[in-house]
Amino acid sequence: MNAFAETDMREFKNHDLVDDISKPGVRYEKRAAKTPDGKTVPGLYNAWITLDNPSQYNSYTTDMVKGVILAFRAASNARDVNCVIFTGAGDKAFCTGGNTKEYAEYYAGHPQEYRQYMRLFNDMVSAILACDKPVICRVNGMRIGGGQEIGMACDFSVAQDLARFGQAGPKHGSAPIGGATDFLPVMVGAERAMAACVLCEPFSAHKAYQMGILTDVVPALKVDGRFVANPLVETQKLFDEYGRNAYGESKTGAAAKEAKALMARGTVDLSLLDEKVEELCAKMLLTFPDCTTKTIEELRKPKLEIWNKNKENSRAWLALNMMTEARAGFTAFNEGTKEDREVDFILLRQKLAAGESWVGPLHDSIQPKAKNKG
Repeated sequence: MNAFAETDMREFKNHDLVDDISKPGVRYEKRAAKTPDGKTVPGLYNAWITLDNPSQYNSYTTDMVKGVILAFRAASNARDVNCVIFTGAGDKAFCTGGNTKEYAEYYAGHPQEYRQYMRLFNDMVSAILACDKPVICRVNGMRIGGGQEIGMACDFSVAQDLARFGQAGPKHGSAPIGGATDFLPVMVGAERAMAACVLCEPFSAHKAYQMGILTDVVPALKVDGRFVANPLVETQKLFDEYGRNAYGESKTGAAAKEAKALMARGTVDLSLLDEKVEELCAKMLLTFPDCTTKTIEELRKPKLEIWNKNKENSRAWLALNMMTEARAGFTAFNEGTKEDREVDFILLRQKLAAGESWVGPLHDSIQPKAKNKG
C-alpha cells in the first residue's frame, strides 16, 4: 500500500451551510487534479464553478448568485480541492453581469427589493475573495459589466483572445461599484480605471493582458486546422497607428474586412484555454497548501480592504438608483432593439437641466421606442 492509502482517514465534520448547493444556472463539479506532465492525481481535484445561462450570455439571476455563493463555500471547504476554476458555459461569454431582464421586469422601481438582491451580490464577491483555495477565472468569452467585476475578484484570470472586456454602468443606468471602482485602480492605476469605468468602451483580451488584469491569454480561433491570433486586434492596432484621417479609415477598413472574413472561415476552439488553466492548476499543486493560501490572502488585501470599505454604501446607492437612472437604463436595454438599447442621453440631460422630475413622463420619453416614434 502506498503512503496515501495508509493515511488515517478520520470522519470529518461538515462545514457547508447546506447539504444541497445546487441552484438553476450554476454547475459545480470536481475534476481530477493533474501533475504538470498530465498524470491524474488520486484523491485530489480542481473544483469547476460554471455559470450556465448561455442564451443570456451567462448573466446571473438572483438564484444564480445564490448558487455561486454556495459553490464557492463548498469549494473552499473541500479538503481534496486544489484550485477553483470560475467560468461560463459556451464560448460567447464568461458573464455579462446581472440579468437585465430580471432587473427591468422585477427590480426596476423597487429599491427595497434591489437592496436585498445587492446583499446577495456583495456576498458573492466576498465569497470569491474569501475562498480558501486559489481562484482562476477561465475567461471563455465576454467579461463585461458585473461579469468583469466578479472576474477581477478572482486571483488569476486566463482568457481566450476573442474575449472582450469592459464596464457598462454609466451607459445602462448604473455605476460600476460592484467591484470595478474598487479593484481597477489597484490593478491598473487611476487613469486607466477612470477611462474603463466612465467611458464604458470594451477592449480586447490582448489589451486586458497589457493592462495587467490577465495572467495569460491564448488563441481560440482555428482556421484551416491551426490557431491564429484574434485578427481584429491587428485592425485595432492599425486604427491606433493611423487615426481617423481618410488614409487611416481606408487602411483600417480594408483590414477589418479581411479580419472578419478570416473569422468567418474559422471555428472557436477552447482547448488551448483549458490547457493553460490546467497548467496553472498543476503549478499550484506543487506548492505547500497553507503557504499558498496565506500568500494569496495577503495579496488579496488591497482589493479586500477597499471592497469592505465601500460595499455597504454602494448597496444603498444602487438600490435608490433603481427609482431613476437604473430603471430607465435597464428598461431600455430589455425592451429596445438589438441596435438601439440606450436611452436618449441628450434628451435626459436637457429635461433634468430644465428641472423636470423623474416622477412623471420623463422615463418613458427617453426610451428607445419614444425616440423612434419621434
